[in-house]
Amino acid sequence: MLLFLASALSNGAFAQERVSQSDKAGNVIRVGPTREVRTLQKAAQIARDGDTVEVDPGDYRGDTAVWTQNDLVIRGTGTRPRVVSDGVQAAEGKGLFVVRGGNVTIENLGFFGARVADRNGAGVRIERGRVSVTKCTFEDNENGILTSNDQGIELRVVDSTFLNNGTGDGQSHNLYAGTIALLEVSGSYFARARTGHLLKSRAKATSVRYSRLTGEGGSSSYEMDIPDGGDFIAIGNLVQQGEQTENPVMISYGAEGYRWPVNRARITFNTIVSDRTQAGVFIAVRSGPAEASITNNVLVGRGELDVKAPAAIKNNVQARADNFADASKFDYRLRPGSLLAGSAGPASAFARDERPTSQYLHVASSVELGGMTDLTPLSPGAFQRLAR
Repeated sequence: MLLFLASALSNGAFAQERVSQSDKAGNVIRVGPTREVRTLQKAAQIARDGDTVEVDPGDYRGDTAVWTQNDLVIRGTGTRPRVVSDGVQAAEGKGLFVVRGGNVTIENLGFFGARVADRNGAGVRIERGRVSVTKCTFEDNENGILTSNDQGIELRVVDSTFLNNGTGDGQSHNLYAGTIALLEVSGSYFARARTGHLLKSRAKATSVRYSRLTGEGGSSSYEMDIPDGGDFIAIGNLVQQGEQTENPVMISYGAEGYRWPVNRARITFNTIVSDRTQAGVFIAVRSGPAEASITNNVLVGRGELDVKAPAAIKNNVQARADNFADASKFDYRLRPGSLLAGSAGPASAFARDERPTSQYLHVASSVELGGMTDLTPLSPGAFQRLAR
């Protein structure tokens, strides 16, 4: 009994912050400047499998953490809390968060300014496990998210924002998935990577849906780089490249060869915009043991398709700015009077996993296309709902 009391007293008021739930649900650890647990680093040290870490609003400066737990949720509450590098500190010299547990969810947090000695620091570095990142922001890091080359890793990114990441050397990116099992991205916004790519994935399977990947006035290279092939689908995305790009290719597939048993690129119902004075390349597919399907995309500006593998290429239409609500503001919804509206054919003409069911909503979200049936006429490009 005395030992129990001593233990309880040594934990102090922390027992009030760690709210017991059922064994299955785990516990809640509350972190904040007025809490007994004031730092993320401390929360990472005391969390156990199945716990939830709830983070109060505020800036957590130099507060880096390594997460090794399974079935863990790390969630910001209220106004999005910010994990901010102080310029020198990084967990294990790798990033603001290092994750090597299993089934980890990171939600409603911002990651800013990660820097490390080898210039490869990440807002979130993923070394193992299945990780979901939802409603997070990554800005001014050397990499927004960076994964290890572990084929057991699965990464899902939903409704998140990646801005101005990269060191300017072309080796660091807004998001860089290594040779992992799966990368899934939806409803997310990628822009202005510093020389590197907006999104780069070497995953066995990569899915990018209903997102905005726009170079804008930045110096980013590819908007999507899938250098090793694999099973790749891009559907319902707004993809744009500006004048300051370091590379005229927007979507690149297989540029470094084909690694995986299945190498299939399906690029469909995207709006792909070149704002360069010189002609660019909307989509490049390298020759080799791969196949591609490039259909129902809207192409804006000067450019071409450079496809050297066997491919089905059909109903990709060139469009002028007057087809859209306001191209100058990246509003590429079709005007009601556009001849492109409904011109792709009925929804039933397309495989269910290759026809749009949502569309991107700025900033960093997507909205379902309710009320659609097999008879609903679809429009080429990323946006099915017309501008009002």
